[in-house]
Amino acid sequence: MRKKIRVLIIDDSASIRQTLTHVLEQDPDIEIMAVASDPFVAARKLQEEVPDVITLDVEMPRMDGITFLRKLMAQRPIPVVMCSSLTEAGSQTLIQALEAGAVDVILKSKIGAADSLSDDAIRIREIVKSASHARLPTVRRAAGTVRSASANGPAKKLTADAMLPPPTGRAMAKTTEMVVCVGASTGGTEALREFLEELPANAPGMVIVQHMPEKFTDAFAKRLNGLCEVEVKEAVDGDPVLRGHVLIAPGDKHTLLERQGARYHVSVKTGPLVSRHRPSVDVLFRSAARCAGSNAMGIIMTGMGDDGARGMLEMHQAGAYTVAQDEASSIVFGMPKEAIAKGGVDRVLPLDQIAREVMLTQQKF
Repeated sequence: MRKKIRVLIIDDSASIRQTLTHVLEQDPDIEIMAVASDPFVAARKLQEEVPDVITLDVEMPRMDGITFLRKLMAQRPIPVVMCSSLTEAGSQTLIQALEAGAVDVILKSKIGAADSLSDDAIRIREIVKSASHARLPTVRRAAGTVRSASANGPAKKLTADAMLPPPTGRAMAKTTEMVVCVGASTGGTEALREFLEELPANAPGMVIVQHMPEKFTDAFAKRLNGLCEVEVKEAVDGDPVLRGHVLIAPGDKHTLLERQGARYHVSVKTGPLVSRHRPSVDVLFRSAARCAGSNAMGIIMTGMGDDGARGMLEMHQAGAYTVAQDEASSIVFGMPKEAIAKGGVDRVLPLDQIAREVMLTQQKF
């Protein structure tokens, strides 16, 4: 028998503990090791047994979740998924949690509404499963999201066909402007920060899909904008893709690259989960293959699952230059590994060399 993923749930709300237990136990690969009403109760349980993953509430009596997370990461790193309400203040707090070492984020509103067959329940289970695969160095880095399975085995997995047709195969003429499309998941929040901080203000226009919940992508984009020379914002439908600007796909919406004349812009749309994600890297990459062809560069970074692997192959076949983050610098070498296995990757690079590769590639246009 395959070893189950053992989870410790820490939350002061009995109803959240009960609902989260129900949702997670729908997956045969997950078992609830224990539940705790606050960090002090959790600390006693950790002395008896160590879980594979912890789900951790942010606001709790006696000790808040961020403080407990920092203490945990300093003493005994364990993959932690934070739980928070869907508020602007909650978004800012969760960004701090990711910086402190949390692997991912679960929205409390989704826990409360989730039933065993909903998309939200599927995503919650897969966030926890993804977290169990995260490689935790002694000093933690941060992270993003992942794939899925339902109570009765894997849920039906839609491809990018659900959002747009495959590329036509007609190669596009090279222009003087390059556009960069990036996909990331678990480990991606910190990887993207490191990558974007190295880019100069004249970097090519860029669109990024990072698996994150709604609202949190806006807080994430604002945080990056304060750290980087390039301008970073959450994408809005119709936004132009301009040199020196980076657009982050909003959580719970697909973001597609489109072209009108010589200019690129994004289309932000609702739709089903694709490769079990929304936003999906496969959707962004396919749209780039269709409208940009050899004018595009595709980058796939750390993350669990295979979202982006098919789309990267389509970009490669359309003439785009494609790069994957290497295993040594990835928190989870899932998405890059799958893209490499499909034959869609031109070059594999460590994280600290990808920004330089972007600028070298832009010089060829």
